[in-house]
Amino acid sequence: MIKAVQQFQLRTVTGTQEKAETTLRLMKEAGYDGIELCGFMIKKMPLMVRALTRLAGMPMGRSGNLDWEGLIKASGLKVVSVHEDLGSILRAPEEMIAEAARFGTENIVVTGMYHFDYSDREAVLKLAEQLNQAGKLLLEGGVRFLYHNHNCEFRKVEPHKTAYQLLMEKTDPEFVNFEFDSYWPTEAGVDALALMEQLGNRLKLYHINDRGTRVTGKTGSILKSDSMELGYGNMNLPAMVESARRNGAEAVILESHRNWAEKSPIKSFQLSAGFMNQYV
Repeated sequence: MIKAVQQFQLRTVTGTQEKAETTLRLMKEAGYDGIELCGFMIKKMPLMVRALTRLAGMPMGRSGNLDWEGLIKASGLKVVSVHEDLGSILRAPEEMIAEAARFGTENIVVTGMYHFDYSDREAVLKLAEQLNQAGKLLLEGGVRFLYHNHNCEFRKVEPHKTAYQLLMEKTDPEFVNFEFDSYWPTEAGVDALALMEQLGNRLKLYHINDRGTRVTGKTGSILKSDSMELGYGNMNLPAMVESARRNGAEAVILESHRNWAEKSPIKSFQLSAGFMNQYV
């Protein structure tokens, strides 16, 4: 399996061509051989997207102004997929297919919908239809379509069924498969390892993160958990990596948004590389 880092983790250290070159070189030196790109970070972002990410405490900078095709080629990293939004895929699938071809990947991934009611069963069924449609459009151009989860998909649409389970049931494996992120179901109280086994060979890419606390010394009786470097938290990541391997996943992709060691995404991926190089 390919060891990769999601570009979103690198947003604060790729603001210039020189910084991006250095960051990608350090990834390669740490043992990573792939990267997952964000569509809105490899081209100029609309002002609204930049404003929303800034308000969320995750400013994107100006990475969209850089020559990412040249950067990737020079780095020697393989692009395992590109994250794009569902609206763009449905509206202009030929552009998404061409983008995938430019970066030499066969995978386009869409993440959970923004401002979407995952407790509304009918809305989730409609989303499944749209996902099937998007997957069919991309497949016509030789590109595979994957759905990436956060924690919102684990809201219940029925007493014993989550929105994620409904999406698994109502999407066609010919057109829609999954990039599974084990951090978010764990955060939502779901057995992520069991869910990986349910996905089986529909689990094409695996997003990995750990969950724990960085607090040391004496504390109160309750701590707040957050993302952690791999192996520094409490998730059963070795078993999850083995499940991904057994089910044929092509890549294990590191992504954390914050709470980095020494407040550095580079230091963070370097620490996580110890786990990746041992288990992946």
